[in-house]
Amino acid sequence: MTIRCATPADEDAVLMLFEELFDPPGRRPRGYTRARGAAGFRHALANPDADLLLAVAEDGAIIGLSSVYVDLESIRFGRRCWLEDLVVTAQRRSQGIGRRLLDASTTWARERGCTHLLLNSAVTRTDAHRFYLASGMTQTSLNFGREID
Repeated sequence: MTIRCATPADEDAVLMLFEELFDPPGRRPRGYTRARGAAGFRHALANPDADLLLAVAEDGAIIGLSSVYVDLESIRFGRRCWLEDLVVTAQRRSQGIGRRLLDASTTWARERGCTHLLLNSAVTRTDAHRFYLASGMTQTSLNFGREID
């Protein structure tokens, strides 16, 4: 398995893998469409402060991904990186792929001068929480949100 940055040719495979984020205990975000996903994919590829890191199997199949963004220049913390999405296809979980993507995301952030790698995880994703803690992350805050019509 290798980790590499996404290219435009990866769009369909990436959007199909994103569908697994919506399986329980996740949910499809209100208003999500494939067109919106495609626009977000293209934006991440075009933005120098964003990337999609792909885990690619020996046969060329995309089996995992993380999306990373330089989030902001915080007065308190400096430059921060936001890990927005992390998913490994269900058939390949618990094989170290998620950890490699998390490590690659950390390296990506460090190379861009970020001082922190942050993410949100829905309260229902208890397996993900165990994974993040076992991978050396700590729970540093509670996040609150509001969907805006």
